[in-house]
Amino acid sequence: MSENNSNQPSRPGPKMYDIIILGASGFTGKYVLREALKFLNAPNSHLKSLALAGRSPSRLTYALKWAAGPNPPPKIPHLTADTSDPNSLSRLAAQAKIILNCVGPFRLYGQPVVSACVDSGCDYLDICGEPDFMERMEALYHKKAVEKGSLVISACGFDSVPAEIGLLHHSKQWAGPSAPNRVDAYLSLESDKKIVGNFGTYESAVLGVANAHELMELRKSKPKPARPAIPGPPPPKGSIIDHHNQLGLWALKLPSADSTVVRRTLSTLTENPHGLPGANETPENLKNREAFWSSVKPAYFGVKLGSKSLLGLFPAIMLGIFIGLLCKFAIGRWLLLKFPSFFSLGWFRKNGPTEVEVASATFKMSFVGHGFSDADMALKGNNKKPDVELITRVMGPEIGYAATPVILIQCALVVLASRGDLPRGGVLTPGIVFGPTDLQERLQANGISFDFVSKSTI
Repeated sequence: MSENNSNQPSRPGPKMYDIIILGASGFTGKYVLREALKFLNAPNSHLKSLALAGRSPSRLTYALKWAAGPNPPPKIPHLTADTSDPNSLSRLAAQAKIILNCVGPFRLYGQPVVSACVDSGCDYLDICGEPDFMERMEALYHKKAVEKGSLVISACGFDSVPAEIGLLHHSKQWAGPSAPNRVDAYLSLESDKKIVGNFGTYESAVLGVANAHELMELRKSKPKPARPAIPGPPPPKGSIIDHHNQLGLWALKLPSADSTVVRRTLSTLTENPHGLPGANETPENLKNREAFWSSVKPAYFGVKLGSKSLLGLFPAIMLGIFIGLLCKFAIGRWLLLKFPSFFSLGWFRKNGPTEVEVASATFKMSFVGHGFSDADMALKGNNKKPDVELITRVMGPEIGYAATPVILIQCALVVLASRGDLPRGGVLTPGIVFGPTDLQERLQANGISFDFVSKSTI
């Protein structure tokens, strides 16, 4: 896919590598590496130099051989780095335009990497889905990242780009005076093999619930985020499980990272109605950015896990019960992390899915919006019940090892191609950074589709 040229903001010192993948030998990292190799020195690609980083050079060599197969591995530098060694991370950040961090759980290992990137003015992207880590990094490093010209963007994988870009795509379908009040994303996972999740995701969920009080305390310590103007009253909480007839899905409400990331994006947009200015943006980009954000209509947002049968939700329900009960105790957390397959009824296992299982899985995210044909009337309180339902859809391959690498690499390619049109720096969400860019088109060209489904009167 062609990439637009743009000016680069000034950077402290020369950068040897466009991208360094940290944790490239990990289970997710090697899939990210395989995806990156597709664009290394490819026609019209801005990815001209790549390096791998991790604790073990031999494991990096193996990962590169695996990722390049069946072709011979290209000559790519291997750099030794450890998240427990700040000096090694500083050396990495000094050499890279962008560090892609694949080392999780991020609450345990992410902060030193963010700190090194911010100090050096290096851009940072990761695949984190941990709200506590993301919001803590924002509180600790946002101001300094702006000053240093470092973009720190978490959730550049399945968490939370399909939700963010999918919601923006959905929002633009509400034409004229119509506007959404709430949008629910129904996530369904499908495979003709067994669906197996990433153990890192499972571990992050366990640790997140165990330390939920820390996130609550962090949020209490910060100023309340700006609230967007959404027509109509807040939607009722509703039941934990519901059924959507048109989609043919039973659905379970999820405490999703996507929801918190979307709220942060909408809060930033409320404070900056035209989005964030680029570090060195062209007049054309400024015009396009303002036009893009003026078409976005905020809504209350939530995520639900969908299944064609009520029984299909049983593993998720049981996992939620187990985590809720056992996370309160050290021995309970040990058991959860020691025996993930047992407590998740086979949904998660330590060795992850096989390549066949990855290749056979897909996801579908249906965005069901309820809103008003006349938003002005609703804002004035003259119309309290939504009278329109609008459905859009995002679809793609397996979420952890297929979709996530595609999303992360496309985000990185946008940064390389259009850095001057992006914000100078800051700890920001994918939506506020990538919304006005060509990321949606790039994802569409790489197997993740965005579709309009239907619009009807309620």
